[in-house]
Amino acid sequence: MNSCTKREMIVGLICIGLYCMISCTPKEKRAGMNDKELLGKQIFFDETLSEPMGESCAICHTPEKGFADKYSRITSEGAVKGRFSNRNSMTCSYAAYVPALYYDEEEETFVGGLFWDGRVNSLEEQAAQPFVNPLEMGNESNERVVEKIRKAAYYPELIKIYGETTSTDSIFSYVLDALATYERSVEVNPFTSKYDAWEDGKYKFTKQEKEGLKLFKEKGLCAECHILEKDERAGRVLFTDHTYDNLGIPSNPENPYFNVQPPYNTCGRDTMDMGLGAFLQDSAEYGKFRVPTLRNIVLTAPYGHNGYFKTLEEIVHFYNVRDVEDYPAPEYAETVNKDELGNLKLSEQEEAAIVAFLHTLTDGYLPD
Repeated sequence: MNSCTKREMIVGLICIGLYCMISCTPKEKRAGMNDKELLGKQIFFDETLSEPMGESCAICHTPEKGFADKYSRITSEGAVKGRFSNRNSMTCSYAAYVPALYYDEEEETFVGGLFWDGRVNSLEEQAAQPFVNPLEMGNESNERVVEKIRKAAYYPELIKIYGETTSTDSIFSYVLDALATYERSVEVNPFTSKYDAWEDGKYKFTKQEKEGLKLFKEKGLCAECHILEKDERAGRVLFTDHTYDNLGIPSNPENPYFNVQPPYNTCGRDTMDMGLGAFLQDSAEYGKFRVPTLRNIVLTAPYGHNGYFKTLEEIVHFYNVRDVEDYPAPEYAETVNKDELGNLKLSEQEEAAIVAFLHTLTDGYLPD
């Protein structure tokens, strides 16, 4: 092979490389995600960051399931086989709009805070906990997480964005910032449901969906907590007021957490989840859990803090007839909401209409 041919080959390879850098750019980059969002997404899906490997944020919060559990489990299994969390995985979609926990003096209720019990006030704080939770990603320390981060293929990108440092604490904080940035991205909070299209005049509700919305606002009392006012920051309806309530949901006998051994579960099947009250150490708040968004609710089964209800039809029926049909006793009875659910006198057709309306809250609708 002569030198001219070699030069031509080298030039050709360089051109191919440049072409790939341009045309093979990740789809997310072409769609407008910035570097920090892309970094956060890589961390979010990285299954090497658990102990043992195999668990990532995305296992319990997968996009195809509305950023809830990938396998639609009652509660999610952690990196260690047989260790299940005690609560159903909430969607992290639209969590960016949950305010920090505070007490509303006028409404006499707590508002905001992440997780079912409001125990942290920011996405960064929330992202830190699963890494070192023995029932989730199972690392013994933040330092162990950082060791794995340093070996990741995206580590040079992290340093490029945040700067070189020898501080373990700093690197861990960078990881949390990147994760939170991804969770604030349009990919996680797209607002692309039929409801959004309807608000924009690009979708017309069917007769049943329209009736469902009316029932949702009026007879069904759903909008008392899953409010229809637009959130100031989001500019869209979030279908939650971020308050806390005890719906009277029974203990779930199928909850796999009951079979988790000490020291992770010391009460076995006698475990009683006190929700917000346990975090605040306030008996007046026992059994209360944060009102979740209804966006993508069709995708995020099962329902309730303990996954008691397998389908939307089941939980809507429970709201309707809790106090007039034979359900097991509430997990914690003293603080049950008896004003806005329990005997709504909805017909079977009206329940179905509400469910039909809830189907309009699923992201991914493309207007004609």
